[in-house]
Order: sequence, then structure tokens, then C-alpha cells
Amino acid sequence: MSAPAAAPADGAKKAGGKNKMFMIGGVVLALAGGGYYYKTQAAAHEEEAPAAKEVSPKERGLVSFDPFVANLADEGGQRFVRVTVQLVVADALQATEMTEIPVMAMQARAIILELLSMQLADTLVTPEGKVALRQAIAERVAEALHEIEVVDVLFSDFVVQF
Repeated sequence: MSAPAAAPADGAKKAGGKNKMFMIGGVVLALAGGGYYYKTQAAAHEEEAPAAKEVSPKERGLVSFDPFVANLADEGGQRFVRVTVQLVVADALQATEMTEIPVMAMQARAIILELLSMQLADTLVTPEGKVALRQAIAERVAEALHEIEVVDVLFSDFVVQF
């Protein structure tokens, strides 16, 4: 059996801690400076840039989710919905960003699941109910993920169990 490694001296711990603090401080300052630069440059470009062009459907991005299964808010809790949802976002770059950053995708998924579980079966089976759900999903996801513009919500599978 080998002997356990010797613990570093207290002086070594303190020196390492100071170095970490300087590095963290440097990173914070760099981020703050970068944010200030970005904000000032974005404001300057907004004044110069003409109105944004309309994005064609060919340039939009699509974010697909695994199917959702949620209990509905009906009395007795015996009804559920199974739905497959895709979000149409402003461009392919936003779609890539949303799929590559797990936190963003999971936030969107949590919002959709929450909205589904608040629905009533009788409402969901109507065309008006589906339209209202689509609008709610688009608004809530866009609100939560500020940098993502949700253009439309598509249902490719929608089953309500009675």
C-alpha cells in the first residue's frame, strides 16, 4: 500500500487562492468591457442600419422536441395529451443555438409541458383551443428565451385521451 499524499502547505493554498481571485476578477472585467463595447456598437449600428428585412420561410430554423405526454387539468386527473411540437424560429442560427445549448432547450420544454398540463381536454380538441395553445407556447418561450424569436408553433402529432 502506498502512503497518502502529503497535504500542501498553508502558504501554497493561500497563494493559489489569490491567483484564482485575480483570474476571476480579470474575467469579470473582460466580460464587462466586452458587454459595454457590444452595447455601444449595437446602438451605433442600429442608427445606421435600415429596417430589418423580412426573413423568408427558407431562412427560418426549426427546433423539434421529443413527444410530450402530460396529464390535463380536468377533474379527476384521468385525461392526458400526447403532442409532438416544433418551434419555428427566426433563423437557422437561432435553431442551432437552441439545440446546442441544453439549458435553452430544457427551458422551452419545461414551459411547453407546464402549459400542456394547464389545459382542459374539451378545450384542446377544438380548433380555437389549439390556436390558443400555439400562441401561448410562442409567447412564453420567446419571453423566457430573450434572444430567440419564435415565429410559429407546429403540432405534428396531437392526441387527447378521454
